Amino acid sequence: GAAVSYRWLGIASFGVPEKLGCANLPLNSRQKELCKRKPYLLPSIREGRLGVQECRSQFRHERWDCRVAAAPSAASPLFGYELSSGTKETAFIYAVMAAGLVHAVTRSCSAGNMTECSCDTTLQNGGSASEGWHWGGCSDDVQYGMWFSRKFLDFPIRNTTGRESKVLLAMNLHNNEAGRQAVAKLMSVDCRCHGVSGSCAVKTCWKTMSSFEKIGHFLKDKYEHSVQVSDKIKRKMRRREKDQRKVPIRKEDLLYIHKSPNYCVEDKKIGIPGTQGRECNRTSEGAGGCNLLCCGRGYNTHVVRHVERCECKFIWCCYVRCRRCESMTDVHTCK
Repeated sequence: GAAVSYRWLGIASFGVPEKLGCANLPLNSRQKELCKRKPYLLPSIREGRLGVQECRSQFRHERWDCRVAAAPSAASPLFGYELSSGTKETAFIYAVMAAGLVHAVTRSCSAGNMTECSCDTTLQNGGSASEGWHWGGCSDDVQYGMWFSRKFLDFPIRNTTGRESKVLLAMNLHNNEAGRQAVAKLMSVDCRCHGVSGSCAVKTCWKTMSSFEKIGHFLKDKYEHSVQVSDKIKRKMRRREKDQRKVPIRKEDLLYIHKSPNYCVEDKKIGIPGTQGRECNRTSEGAGGCNLLCCGRGYNTHVVRHVERCECKFIWCCYVRCRRCESMTDVHTCK
């Protein structure tokens, strides 16, 4: 069930989904039903893939670089192994995709592209006269985006069988919600001043979502501090470490069950490409540095020649004359 919910990520490879209709898109039955009731949300669903781009951006220097399948299909979903492995990477994927859907739908509401949602109507009156500001403008209605993301992505636990899949599903549902909570938590207030000759006698304020890049950074930090939970589910999920069990699990924590595999070496069976041939930074001590990325195997260096136009001047009249400049750079790739 979990991976089936994520077939929708293949929508972007279908060109213009609006012309195909809901029945022909890679959606599960619940999603098709929702799509039929709200077909105008299709562009936002496609935009929800910005979670994929953010995942690649956040992990571009890591051993796991959020590599995705070139052509997702029902048999081979977009992320493959990571989607059902119950690791920290699974946790990040679910959180960032759920957040991407909230962000895209909410933005579409604020832009006036929808009939049943718009700006947040609860923030159009009121404020603080003594402090000289009032609500106005268009506040992002993140609650509608969160509602839609839950409806579209959350697969009911009661529909699954087997202990392993129940725990995995509970973990995925928690991480979906952690992604949505990140969008809500990072909302900020923007204001505009009004008054004689630019004075700030009165301010109009509205709530706005953070950039998705900022949400991505927040979730990456949660990934770095993710919590391992027990693979046995009692009434609710609990931490794996017995001495830590009194520490509550927070809504915004990312949870995982299994330790991550070794992303250093290729494993064709589960689709891990390994880091051989990846470009690395020789001077960095961080994740993208040759030391860590190449897993101690060392690196090859080759020289790349760049030719570009430079020192361009405008000649009267009317053309531009440039010189051709060459530069050599060292490129390092993992052995």
